[in-house]
Amino acid sequence: MKPFRFKQFEIQQSKDVFRVGTDGVLLGAFSDVINASRVLEIGTGTGLISLMLAQRNLSAQFLGIDISQEAVCLTKINFERSPFASRLKNEYGDFKYFQTENKYDLIVSNPPYFEVSGSEKDKLARQTVELNFIQLISRSVTLLSEKGILSVIIPAESGMGFIKTAEDNSLHLIRKINIRGIANSKVKRLILEFSLAEKILQEIDFTIEKSPRMYSDEYLELTKEFHVFTKKAGN
Repeated sequence: MKPFRFKQFEIQQSKDVFRVGTDGVLLGAFSDVINASRVLEIGTGTGLISLMLAQRNLSAQFLGIDISQEAVCLTKINFERSPFASRLKNEYGDFKYFQTENKYDLIVSNPPYFEVSGSEKDKLARQTVELNFIQLISRSVTLLSEKGILSVIIPAESGMGFIKTAEDNSLHLIRKINIRGIANSKVKRLILEFSLAEKILQEIDFTIEKSPRMYSDEYLELTKEFHVFTKKAGN
């Protein structure tokens, strides 16, 4: 597959690993990484999100884990070829059993969200075969630092359940970004950020396209330090 080129790094892709997509770009651009010293990404795929976060925070150390050996190999290539290679590590592993003495200031994930189906397409990356929301949340709580944030992107219809599960695990919703694919459409994705400390909730509405295949001004502004593109979506 053709590599996906960003301004400061390049993503090698594979048919066996979930490709670069808008969800990952949004999470990489929005997640609150500015004050983080140690970042953990759950389910790295190509490594896109960690690379974007490393570009935004020039001192943080990053660890990515994935249960797909193919993804781990691809992430390793993309990390090593980037300008941020010295701060990026990744390893093969199952997050449910991940053991470390470290605490993380940011845990970020574009998690699998479809219920298990008969489809084999991107099965580990998209279906809750190996990791469901309850497991993601309960395990993340134990790994967050005192000031740590859990940041995820999920389908809008899963939002209420995810928030309730987080609350049941002593996490507080501190930021909610309502993402529309096109102006005046229904919210299709949510970026949710949680912390152990209760804070005033910040809620943001965000639209990707202002008209079919035309990026909104806010999307262009958000991604201007990453994307090389015109105002046409998909370019």
